Amino acid sequence: MERRRRLLITAVTFSVIGLIVGLVVSSNSAFCLKTYAAEPKISKNAVDILSRTGQAMAEVVAAIKPAVVNISTSHTVSSSGASNPFFNDPFFNRFFGEEFGHMKRPKGYKQSSLGSGVIVNKDGYILTNYHVIKDADEIKVKLSDNREFKGKVIGKDARTDIAVIKIDSDHLPTLLIGDSDKLKVGEMVIAIGNPFGLNQTVTSGIVSATGRANVGIADYEDFIQTDAAINPGNSGGALVNVRGELVGINTAIFSTSGGYQGIGFAIPSTMAKTVMENLIRTGKVVRGWLGVSIQPITPELSKQFNLKGQKGVLVGDVTEDSPAEKAAIRRGDVIIGYNGKEVEDPANLRNMVANTPPGKEVALRIVHDGKAETVKVTVAELPAEMRMLPGKFDNSLKGIQVQNITKDLRRSLGLPGQIAGVLISDIEEGSPAGGVLARNDVIMEINRKGIKDVKDFENVVSGIRSEQNVLLLIYRDGATFYVTLSGQ
Repeated sequence: MERRRRLLITAVTFSVIGLIVGLVVSSNSAFCLKTYAAEPKISKNAVDILSRTGQAMAEVVAAIKPAVVNISTSHTVSSSGASNPFFNDPFFNRFFGEEFGHMKRPKGYKQSSLGSGVIVNKDGYILTNYHVIKDADEIKVKLSDNREFKGKVIGKDARTDIAVIKIDSDHLPTLLIGDSDKLKVGEMVIAIGNPFGLNQTVTSGIVSATGRANVGIADYEDFIQTDAAINPGNSGGALVNVRGELVGINTAIFSTSGGYQGIGFAIPSTMAKTVMENLIRTGKVVRGWLGVSIQPITPELSKQFNLKGQKGVLVGDVTEDSPAEKAAIRRGDVIIGYNGKEVEDPANLRNMVANTPPGKEVALRIVHDGKAETVKVTVAELPAEMRMLPGKFDNSLKGIQVQNITKDLRRSLGLPGQIAGVLISDIEEGSPAGGVLARNDVIMEINRKGIKDVKDFENVVSGIRSEQNVLLLIYRDGATFYVTLSGQ
């Protein structure tokens, strides 16, 4: 009996202890659940601000997306090579190569490329990059509503990497062209295009810098730099501000891998608009010309010419009978202002002059003998001998673009005075001379015939048959040498 009573007391004791432990555990569990289920401590004001920002961005994107199109092109390539299905943007082919694999293809195969474009006119005019459509045999344009049209080239300009195509349609959605000169570093921008063929892809970022030159993409460079993601296929797409205005045409990236690394470049809308209007009106670009050879101001030159700063450009030479000579601009003058704008460097002045309509009078702010003064000068048209000759020949020099060697080019490239010929300014994708000749090579002879200028080049090359081999004398990096190009 006593033993049974003790067992009962023990059982009751353990039951009480279990109940207490259970209550404690339940209490702790409830505490833990409450701790992890607690609502985030975000103020209503913060949520409202972010929600309004997100909604605003969504509205801007919804308004501009319909005006951005997908451009696909195809052209016949005569050389054998390998295909890379991911990097179909011609700009990336130029820098990273077309041949990533080992599968050989026969001569005459069709190559496809992808890019983007922006509708800037309701009647079907589309702004894009020159390198997107430059070799195209066929151009297809796909709209945001999945309609497809055949594109026709209206005009193209290799020196700025701008082209205009047109589709046969009307009442199309368009983008208003904004004033890229008003862009500020740090301003938010949105990039829209078709990277890797992924239609209507939107990325955002800020303006990292403006006025980027000497990038090596085009002859006239004044790029907007942005960290908005730009990838292969984005070329020709839109860079817009928060007001939904087109401020740039996405063109290229700086990359060591071929992919996005936070440095993208876009052609400013002011330059693109000027080129576009020329191409639509005349089919070519008419550029302004002063007739001066210029160089940057170094700290040493700044001291020698008694300048207060290093902004501006030093006049090294003045072309005879040029607008500059008529305005009494002399060697040793420093140009510090152009039509009310500061002159930062040679590329900056060159772009401003090129975008000035011939015949327009502008005010130049110069420093002459240590004194600042303003002179009036009437801008002329860039002489024909200073323009590039398109490489449209049916032989092994097909796709080679050349230009005369001016004093500016001779000085900037360090070409010796005795070197005469024409300068290779561009080599189009698929050219038979690709991989043999290079940009900035000087062609001195063709088939043992001396070449002094573009006219000589055109006369000689136009007489070469497609199957004929070509012997060239080339100047490159301080040396002259012979190379041969096989007939097609």
